[in-house]
Amino acid sequence: MNFIKNNLANAFTLGNLFSGCVGIVHLFSGDYQTTAICIIISLVLDFFDGFVARALGSSSNLGGQLDSLADMVSFGFLPGVAMMKMLEPYGNQFFGIELPFEVKYFGFLITLFSCLRLAIFNLDDDQKYYFKGLNTPSNTILIFGLFYVYKESGNFSFLFENEIYLLIFTVISSWLLVSPIKMIAMKFKSKQLKDNYPKLALLIGGILILLIFKTTGIPLMIIYYILISLIFQKQLK
Repeated sequence: MNFIKNNLANAFTLGNLFSGCVGIVHLFSGDYQTTAICIIISLVLDFFDGFVARALGSSSNLGGQLDSLADMVSFGFLPGVAMMKMLEPYGNQFFGIELPFEVKYFGFLITLFSCLRLAIFNLDDDQKYYFKGLNTPSNTILIFGLFYVYKESGNFSFLFENEIYLLIFTVISSWLLVSPIKMIAMKFKSKQLKDNYPKLALLIGGILILLIFKTTGIPLMIIYYILISLIFQKQLK
């Protein structure tokens, strides 16, 4: 019984890792819809591994390290592959210049900075009730959300039809992961309403965006998350 209690959260984490691996395989083969399902599963399992660990009192250093390693695949390597797929059509052409390598490999900047972001997070004790920089699951939703919406409806075509825009977006996304900007975390330090205005604004605004824009609202919700976090910088502590 103790074995199950101590390892149930780790099982959720490994499930997150497995789902991320499956999602990457399908992304390489062009099956982005199955990848979307895998990302959702990974997000749910990533949330519940921490929830289960706290509920059962089974939090451990092993669990924390395992969580980061799983996130590196599901929310680090996967979005890097997604960006690589977005840049793939441009071959080795960059703004009319022929490069000695393919432009698509710039997409893995996101993977590199995701790794750096996760390592920093593990060593930073300040990020208990807020994030410093954009967390890797949110970054994955933003990147793959744009890719998915474009594939499904053609929206955001301006971004995908210009390699310069995509590369700028890659750099901005990579920087956000390790930026000093404080981001809202849905962890409650206080039960007082005034202390939770940022979280309420994020929750209500995010729901409205999804209701109004439907699938297109998925990446817009992350952009809103970044903007609302900037507005409430002084209240995040």
